[in-house]
Amino acid sequence: MNESRQLIAIRQVVKTISRRPVLNISELVIYQDECVVIRGKNGSGKSTLLKILAGLVWPDRGQLSISEKQISWRKAYRDFRKNVVYLHQSPYLFDRSVEDNIAYGLKIRVRDRFEVRRQVAQALDWAGLSHLAKRNARDLSGGEKQRVALTRARILKPRLLLLDEPTAAMDRTSKDQTFSLIHDLASSGSAVYIATHEDADAYHPKRILELSDGQFVD
Repeated sequence: MNESRQLIAIRQVVKTISRRPVLNISELVIYQDECVVIRGKNGSGKSTLLKILAGLVWPDRGQLSISEKQISWRKAYRDFRKNVVYLHQSPYLFDRSVEDNIAYGLKIRVRDRFEVRRQVAQALDWAGLSHLAKRNARDLSGGEKQRVALTRARILKPRLLLLDEPTAAMDRTSKDQTFSLIHDLASSGSAVYIATHEDADAYHPKRILELSDGQFVD
């Protein structure tokens, strides 16, 4: 039995897109302080599941609990926006400097500009991006962009971080750097869920969930 705090639970979740069944999840419980890999082939439903967990897509039907209290999907929207971050495999970055990209979400939450600068500097150092702070984020390599996106997510301290194919098309060095950042995130209090069709062991997950045709399989 997992003794960590339960963050989110979904049960009997069904999603159909263009009349095609995409997801049929009997139960998924997400706990604090865990790294979980959702593995499956392209088209297995991984991305749709992450978007549902992020509140970006609503299921056709299903039950939702947050902190062990049942709640409607509509009423949970604010909680998703505050506590869950979803990163696509090709993260969107603003046409501005790396440090401005990382500070963007934090400026909405923290009004003290000196505190924002302090936290951004710490985050840049954590990710090994300090030397790129003034560079335009859109001029970076794919691996560097992913690290900027991870750092922007980390600074918001989400309870749940959802990563969709975070190391796709990266070279070996970029993958290793990203694996290290993700492992650190999972050790710092966030639950980290990673959807991938690549090797799951590199993430050192607590659990590996196999998704096939929209359902978890043993």
